[in-house]
Amino acid sequence: MLSRILSEDFPRSKTLTALLLVIVVSLALGPFLFDGIRAFTTLGMICVFIMVVAAYDLMLGYTHIVSFAHTMFFGIGAYGVAMAVDGMGNSFGAVLVGIIGALAVSFVLSLLLGLLSLRVKAIFFALVTLAVAFAFLSLVTQLYNITGGEDGMRVRVPRELGPAFRPFENSLPGIDVPTLLKGLLTQPWNIGQVWQEATFEVRFNGRNVMYYVLVAMATGVFLFLLRLVNSPFGRVLQAIRENEFRAEALGYRTVVYRTAVVILSALVATLAGAGFALINRYVNPENTLNFELMVFILLMCVIGGMGTLYGAIVGSTLFILAQNYLQDLLGWVGQYTAGIPLVENLLGEDHWLLWFGVLFVLSVYFFPAGVVGQLRIWALQRRNRKSPPPSGPEAEPVAQT
Repeated sequence: MLSRILSEDFPRSKTLTALLLVIVVSLALGPFLFDGIRAFTTLGMICVFIMVVAAYDLMLGYTHIVSFAHTMFFGIGAYGVAMAVDGMGNSFGAVLVGIIGALAVSFVLSLLLGLLSLRVKAIFFALVTLAVAFAFLSLVTQLYNITGGEDGMRVRVPRELGPAFRPFENSLPGIDVPTLLKGLLTQPWNIGQVWQEATFEVRFNGRNVMYYVLVAMATGVFLFLLRLVNSPFGRVLQAIRENEFRAEALGYRTVVYRTAVVILSALVATLAGAGFALINRYVNPENTLNFELMVFILLMCVIGGMGTLYGAIVGSTLFILAQNYLQDLLGWVGQYTAGIPLVENLLGEDHWLLWFGVLFVLSVYFFPAGVVGQLRIWALQRRNRKSPPPSGPEAEPVAQT
């Protein structure tokens, strides 16, 4: 059963399997394991960017298509929902119209970009997509009456997806894992008090419903793409990545496959943008169309491991956690380094971007194939050391009769 669900593409590393299990369980039970709106928002962003990065990895990692227009399609999905709800009211019909309209616009634009790859290749295609993305960003900024310009738009979600909706009358129990772990480390002799401080009540509301819709979307998109890359279609994409001329010589119409990948990746990014608008309830050019966001998506793909798809889960989780909590970690460390001039300055909360860059450089140095790719390589090396390939007469192939 599990083999069919994962399309026989297993993590192939015990360490990676354990890491993925921790991430999946944390996302599945997130509202009951982490207290506070900040943790809730972080979990929602991880679900959104798992879809975005997985779609981008389909282009970059599996087909070797470099595009900088990915955030444009993400923004189309977010603004599509925001504009539809703003014009038609906060109903599920308006949300559906916004999603369908955004998907239609993304389909047309991605089709044009895919056909553009007929004449423009490699870095030139990337530059064209960059120009298109900047043009779209400028258009959204200028159309203030429609898009809100730089001020953005507030997304009024349906009542069933808002905090006022309560599907359960009673609160549900929750345990704040960070508080529990901190208490066990600092007060291991007082387990009763630590447990009491870590427990909290979950008032399950419409925002939690929207969160689990996002979890279901991310799960469905990931399993669909995993199935796709392990199908004959996915094998052709990898053949194009390795040698496009050889794949074309074998009779595959590479332009059709490249165009299909660009369209599919754009549609998934658009769907993720719609989910972002509904969970964040506010969209503007800064959080949907900014070029910095495109760089972040690229970094998540590289950190997780290009051409692995599992890297989308690991890369998105590690990057967003570092982005949201590295500053707090430096503040905690700074309490113990106060009074040491040089160390105090380097470990200050204001220098979190410096350490963020250092962590990225270290991740690339120690995980050149990405976290997922490197863990798979190390697992393969360990298996080879335990059971080396046969040598001598046993290694001779058996003649076929």
